[in-house]
Formats: sequence, C-alpha cells, structure tokens
Amino acid sequence: MPKQSLERSGEKLAESAEKIKRSTYGVEDSAERTTQLAADRTVFAAERTYAAWVRTGLLALASGIGAKALLSEVVSQWLIIATGTVLVLFSAFCFGAAVWRHLEPGVPPPRVDVSRIPTWVLVAVNGFLALVALAALVGIWFGRTSGVSR
Repeated sequence: MPKQSLERSGEKLAESAEKIKRSTYGVEDSAERTTQLAADRTVFAAERTYAAWVRTGLLALASGIGAKALLSEVVSQWLIIATGTVLVLFSAFCFGAAVWRHLEPGVPPPRVDVSRIPTWVLVAVNGFLALVALAALVGIWFGRTSGVSR
C-alpha cells in the first residue's frame, strides 16, 4: 500500500506541476508586453511635455510682443522694453528646453512600438521659433512705441 500511495502522490505532483505550467504560460510574454506598453506611454508623455514647453514659449512670445502694444499708454518706455525682453527671452529658453527635454529624457525606455518625432523636425521647428523670438526682441528694442516717455 505505501508503494501505491507513493505512486499516487507522484502522479498528483506531476499533475500539479503541469497545471502550474499551463497557468503561467504567457506570463513572460504578458510582462514583456506590459513593459513595451509602458515604454510607449513614456514616449507619449515626452511628446506632451514637449508640447507644453512649446505652448509656454508661444504664450511668452505673444505676451512679450503684446506688452509693447498694451503698456505703451500705461508705463514708461524702459519698463515696456524690460518686460518685453524678459518675456521674449523666456520664450526662446522654452523653445530650447523643449528640444533638450525631448532628446534627453533621462533613462532610455525599452524598445517601443510607436514612432518618435524625428529629431530634425524638432530642431527645425524650434530653431525657427527661436529666430522669430529674436526678431520680436529686435522689434521690441528698436521698434516705435507711441505713448508715455518718462
């Protein structure tokens, strides 16, 4: 009887091992897929961060240009130029930071399924926006402003 009991226990153990093997089938694939999806989400988060930097830069650029027009009747010329200069320089900083943060995200993610925005597109667009900011800065410094001169 002990021999049959041992054989039966061995059979049960083999069945249990088979059940465990079947239940864990695909777990490695699932974990790998989860990691890939997380990497994809990281890429999308980097693109949202890039968009936020560019949006902030455009807002600062518009504010710097608008400061010259809106403050001309309110404050003195030197304050208008200083305000516009700070806002436009901040916009140029944001355009540079957008590219830098997108290209240097920290720890590189694992292999991703999604395609990233090409580097040359980021540099070209943000370089153009930085040139626009510098042109606006020249306009703020040397453009005509009607209004109070104190």
